[in-house]
Amino acid sequence: MVAYEAFRSEPGPVGVVPSEPGGLLDVLSVAAVVLDAEGRIALWSPQAHDLFGWSAKEALGRYAAKLLVAEEYVELVLDLFAKVMIGGGAWAGVFPVRHKDGSTKLVEFRNMRLLDEHGGVYALGIACDEAVLRGVERDLALSVRLVAQSPLGLAVLDTDLRYVLVNPALERIHGLPAEQHLGRTVREAVPFLDTDVLEASMRQVLETGAPLLDQFATGHSPADPDQEHAWSRSYYRLEDSRERVIGVAMSVVDVTDRHLAAAEAAQARRRLDLIARASVTVGTTLDLESTARELADLVVAELADVATVDVLESVLEGSAATPERGPAPEQALFRALAIAAAYETDVVRAADPVGERATYPVDRMVTRCVGTGRPVLVAHVTRPDLAYIARDEAAAKVLAEEGVHSYLAVPLIARGQVLGVLGLVRARNPLPFDHDDVTLAGELAVRAAIAIDNARWYQHAADTALTLQRHLLPHAPPRAAGLQIAYRYQPAAAASGIGGDWFDAIPQTKNRTALVVGDVMGHGVHAAATMGQLRTATRTLAGLGLDPARVLHHLDHITAELDQTIATCVYVTWDPHRSRCRVALAGHLPPVVIHSGQPPVLLDLPAGVPLGAGGLGGAEFETTVLDLSPGDRLVLYTDGLVETRDESLDDRLDLLLSLLSDPGLPPEATCDRLLTALRHPDAADDVALVLARVRHHPLADAADSPTGPPPDRGPAA
Repeated sequence: MVAYEAFRSEPGPVGVVPSEPGGLLDVLSVAAVVLDAEGRIALWSPQAHDLFGWSAKEALGRYAAKLLVAEEYVELVLDLFAKVMIGGGAWAGVFPVRHKDGSTKLVEFRNMRLLDEHGGVYALGIACDEAVLRGVERDLALSVRLVAQSPLGLAVLDTDLRYVLVNPALERIHGLPAEQHLGRTVREAVPFLDTDVLEASMRQVLETGAPLLDQFATGHSPADPDQEHAWSRSYYRLEDSRERVIGVAMSVVDVTDRHLAAAEAAQARRRLDLIARASVTVGTTLDLESTARELADLVVAELADVATVDVLESVLEGSAATPERGPAPEQALFRALAIAAAYETDVVRAADPVGERATYPVDRMVTRCVGTGRPVLVAHVTRPDLAYIARDEAAAKVLAEEGVHSYLAVPLIARGQVLGVLGLVRARNPLPFDHDDVTLAGELAVRAAIAIDNARWYQHAADTALTLQRHLLPHAPPRAAGLQIAYRYQPAAAASGIGGDWFDAIPQTKNRTALVVGDVMGHGVHAAATMGQLRTATRTLAGLGLDPARVLHHLDHITAELDQTIATCVYVTWDPHRSRCRVALAGHLPPVVIHSGQPPVLLDLPAGVPLGAGGLGGAEFETTVLDLSPGDRLVLYTDGLVETRDESLDDRLDLLLSLLSDPGLPPEATCDRLLTALRHPDAADDVALVLARVRHHPLADAADSPTGPPPDRGPAA
């Protein structure tokens, strides 16, 4: 430990430096006694009075041995006195001295011979209370050892913030010897530290007297320039015995291990939080593209600067996925599903655009990743590595220009099959990917892969349902006597909305036509298959020429026999001979009729109960007769056309009627207008729409002739 003398009083004239009371000598109260050659007391200091109790008047001229020494020690004292006086030596030690009050106390002595200008011999004795001296020595030794041997870095700085004391621990912490600290300011001695903060903190302590404790800081020092260290600093103001501010003391503790442990714990918490958020934010829908986008957005927030999600095209086509462990393929066909970046960067434009397909050979890292089912880590990317990461030479150049320096590809594996790859790169983030990142990315990939696999199977099932549904529906408007028919079917915007809406136009005997619109409650393949059964049953019943109410009665029986199936239906028969419709409802929304020259209206019909709701006991339905004239229009539809979550049904039906108020609009154009105006882009339900326009037909004239057509005998039995 080295100290620099800096705590000085202001110098007096001719270099005299007065000392303030309260110094070490004042604490020790050193007494001075001078004996002549005979052993009589020649000089007696005030401190001797304090120490021994005898005043100068009482002591001067008396033999010191008789005055101060007990009788049993007189001979020893005389012998020691002779050695000092005759031999010219000195003696130091502790000796029991008799006090004026009769007590005995141990006194520390330093005895030496003195000569005057005439050759006279004297003995000088310097003495102090042994107990006081031992206490001061003990305190001093303790202080010195405490500072020198303390594992804490300790320093004392004067009011100009110059180092005056530095202990060995601080030398090790700073990596500088004490000599390079002492007499220098903080800025001069340790410029590699945050000197602005250091000086501001110490000046605050000097001004206020309030200590600053556990001030945290990080940085590098010459002792270990490659490793960032963390320190905890505390500052205390120093004052002398007269409470004058003389400087500031600083203690420094290297808390790097604790800092690293806390950082690792915080990193672990962040990783666990990221995994937890992945369970909540990835796979919120059963949409494949949305799930991939959620994964990419999640990882760029915490793990990578840019993330891509690519899935094998064979997976999307419904073919068998690549086994998790198997021989690497010669090449792999990918489809880009998502890309996300933490900031604006050309790396995004260098990746495969979302939706595009790309084939990569076996030497590419993405192909190796899906082929082996193992992560591919390139912690430090070199220029040659970019050729196996980027899609082409131009993209590799962009990655190099954007500073991509670390790459990680993690397979997306679900149910033992490799679905694709999560690709991660770092450019601005200076840290390379490490094995902890591989583990974290793997955890995220596992969770995301299950969601992606669920989404792709659901998409496959939805596509199957949609294909089945469209296959079961009519492909071209039928030719109907006396009617011009237009129709539309539109699936829901989301795959989950594929349902059981259907429509039909069925030719009957005697040039009659049956129009049907129905809606099986539910979604997916089951609803589509049930719709196919009901449509087939309806066509069979329509061929019998039954009254609409009877047809719905039989359909109700059929629906009740199906497992937990409910459906609504509107059934209409058209007789061109009489320009007459017969209509029945089974829990369905009422049709709209537009008579020529009149506003559109909803038909006021008995609603009936939905098919299957009446049980095997059956339900009764009613038929309503409606006469139509050439130019009149009839509109049948399912609830997907008019029902929404945020608008009332009455308002939507009013909007439907207003859209049908243009009498000159052809049926096909009218269908398009209705779908454009009424359907929301994110509609959650499908819709079936049939519009029939009555046109003049010769059969209607025949019905008015004297002979006329055969009489209508009513519904078949």
